[in-house]
Amino acid sequence: MEILNSENTFDATNIPPHPPVKLSFKGSGFDYFSILIINWILTVITLGLYYPWARARTLSFIYGNTEMENSRFVFHGTGMQMFVGFIKAIVILLLLSSVNICAEIINSSLLSIIGTFIFFTGLMILIPIAVHGGLRYRLAKTTWRNIHFGYRGSKAELIKIFIPGIILTYVTGGVYSSWLYSDLRKYIIGNIRFGNIKFNYNGNGGALFWINFKGVFFGILTLGIYLFWYMKNWINYYISNVDVEQNGNRYPVKLAVGIGEYFVFQVVNFFLIVFTLGLATAWVKVRTLNFFFQRMELPEAINLDILEQTETDFNDATGDDLLGMMDIGII
Repeated sequence: MEILNSENTFDATNIPPHPPVKLSFKGSGFDYFSILIINWILTVITLGLYYPWARARTLSFIYGNTEMENSRFVFHGTGMQMFVGFIKAIVILLLLSSVNICAEIINSSLLSIIGTFIFFTGLMILIPIAVHGGLRYRLAKTTWRNIHFGYRGSKAELIKIFIPGIILTYVTGGVYSSWLYSDLRKYIIGNIRFGNIKFNYNGNGGALFWINFKGVFFGILTLGIYLFWYMKNWINYYISNVDVEQNGNRYPVKLAVGIGEYFVFQVVNFFLIVFTLGLATAWVKVRTLNFFFQRMELPEAINLDILEQTETDFNDATGDDLLGMMDIGII
């Protein structure tokens, strides 16, 4: 409803401001620690077979304790779905390693060289396939107010970006990695949907290269002290170049992390991990989520009340299991 002044003209100053959309994390370090300990014990007892259920429990805890506009996200993936993907992932990795295994058995140097070539070539192709499958599964199984996320990217397109990019990164001694990273993020984020909301990434390789270059150069000059500035700049650039698109309008995501607070935050995390011999990992994870959620704002112009269901379910967890086994993060 329009707000009019005494002369029946529109007066925007009388409209109460809509507060920015904020994320918050409601889970506790103790609850997360309990999950990690149980996961670890059961994974060891079952010789690794419990791993898919452990992964599903971890994702359910993190997503289920993330809140937006008084509603929490839900991860619908199951341990059984992830177990099927886990078996497929093991078979794929064993096939890639089969020539090397044979080379070890018959003690053949030539076969070992061939096997190594096959393994790393296969791995280079497997990584984008795993990322594609992991994104499809993870996002399709995530909802907020029953609205599904989704990933609409093409496996072939992701391979076409990744493989030449990896080769160029190797040929240039790592210099091209900034452009590869930017191209991957632009493609991946540009294909993420949340109902009828689309995401975009506006960063570019040149700007990221200078952030990385300064990180290496000044990191060496300052004996590592500058790395706090580097990580702060990298994260700010990473998030602040994402925008949210709804009904043809694009709105930027905001993140403001100061160097002083980031320095203190990371130092405290470091001592928590070191002095507890890693037992505080759960608390550090919770602290990290809270730290960034408190400083990130989603566009207030986004209307979450008109979200429409546009994405479908997807049950193949092979890609997500491969990502977990290779310790590759996504998004």
